Amino acid sequence: MENWIGIAIWIIMGAAIGLGMRVVIDRPEEQPGHAQIIAVLGAFGALIGGMLGVGLFHLWDPVSLSAGGMGGAAVLAIVMTFIYRWGLRTLI
Repeated sequence: MENWIGIAIWIIMGAAIGLGMRVVIDRPEEQPGHAQIIAVLGAFGALIGGMLGVGLFHLWDPVSLSAGGMGGAAVLAIVMTFIYRWGLRTLI
């Protein structure tokens, strides 16, 4: 049960990071409706990053509520939303 709670925390944290990146990186030419896309992208990035963090740093005792899992979730959520918010949006 503890791992499922940790995964839910990753998803919520990723969505919050995505929405926070929306506030930090302001795009004046943005059309409405990107908040949902950014929240889902942040949650997806946090889920993948959390799994990678647990796999890399806690191989013998894989627990999602660990420093490696939370750090990996935060880092990949920030990277994915930053790339979407700053990088991809400038190409389109």
